[in-house]
Amino acid sequence: MNQETKQFITDNRDANIHQLVLQQARFPLVDMPLAIRQINGMQKIKTKVPLFYNNDDILYPVQLSLEQSSSESTAKYKASLCEGNTLVDLTGGFGVDCSFMARGFKHATYVERQAELCELATHNFRALNLPHIQVINAETENYLSSMEGVDWVFIDPARRSSAGKKVVFLSDCEPDVSALSAQLLSKARRVLIKLSPMMDITAAVKELPNTAEIHILSVDNECKEVLLLLDQYTHTQQHIYTLNTGKNNKNEVFDFVQDEESRAAATYATAVEKYLYEPNAAVMKSGAFKLIAARYGLRKLQQNTHLYTSDKQVLEFPGRIFEVLKQRGSSKKDLKELSANNSKANITTRNYPLSVEELRKKLQLKDGGDLYLFACTLAPDTKVILECRK
Repeated sequence: MNQETKQFITDNRDANIHQLVLQQARFPLVDMPLAIRQINGMQKIKTKVPLFYNNDDILYPVQLSLEQSSSESTAKYKASLCEGNTLVDLTGGFGVDCSFMARGFKHATYVERQAELCELATHNFRALNLPHIQVINAETENYLSSMEGVDWVFIDPARRSSAGKKVVFLSDCEPDVSALSAQLLSKARRVLIKLSPMMDITAAVKELPNTAEIHILSVDNECKEVLLLLDQYTHTQQHIYTLNTGKNNKNEVFDFVQDEESRAAATYATAVEKYLYEPNAAVMKSGAFKLIAARYGLRKLQQNTHLYTSDKQVLEFPGRIFEVLKQRGSSKKDLKELSANNSKANITTRNYPLSVEELRKKLQLKDGGDLYLFACTLAPDTKVILECRK
């Protein structure tokens, strides 16, 4: 990278990249494709991985590798789970996870099948002052078959499905970790597997009986990752940890053993009380629908309606809390009156015959404002719309 290109990147790191492309003729000494790639990478990673953004020597890959990389907060969480002498990351990618996890080990190995990503990783690990990471250009299965035993293996299988299609099963991923699980555990004391938030956790654990822990990570109430931690033992039930990281790095933590959920008894509300509770995305993904009610002394609205209520506010609840202003039915009169009195609202549907889009169209309400509408079903089978405020 010549000096002109470096300076151009520094001067335009926050500029519109589409407009920069049109100015290429004005800067004949600038390697414009490289500059655009760097600027685009910086903009994508600015809030996602501040450690990389704040290092001017980091080089960025093509956009797909950026999109598939972990965020700094989820990478730090993975790093908090493991430490030891030796770590192997079998699916290196852009290297975000490896760069954080490697700090807890004396030696780490980054394995990646794409040669260009290996070149970038070699440069970036040096820029991050991580000389103890060895970079290997190889296919996952080939390296795994010949590698020596280590303390930890990390693997993040890629999705095979076409864009937009939900990935539900391990067989939808490449490599198929269920087929490799015995080999993985013969090479490492512990294995950490990163899965898509769309994954069917129950099905994955059935295929991976050595799963000791399940970690579900959400950022700003959006489920980002499911992590399975495998060890040398067969487990009939798992310890499940959920974390939702919100604004100002506020963390909501909820953990339990699967048996607690199966033994929990939820009390169902006969009427909606003063406060309404919506669990965060990580708790919802965990399936702790009865336990969350029992642990916080709340009443569940209905067996399949995962909303909760109480007269006393429970501030430590891991999710959003609302004050219930009014309860409406779902008759034409109720919908007409609701539409006439409001121009906008934030709409959520839970166990309700209409989707958010369908209900919004029916009510003719714009999105936003201070009003929150929860369209849901109460026990035993009453369809209502709850008007709430945060």
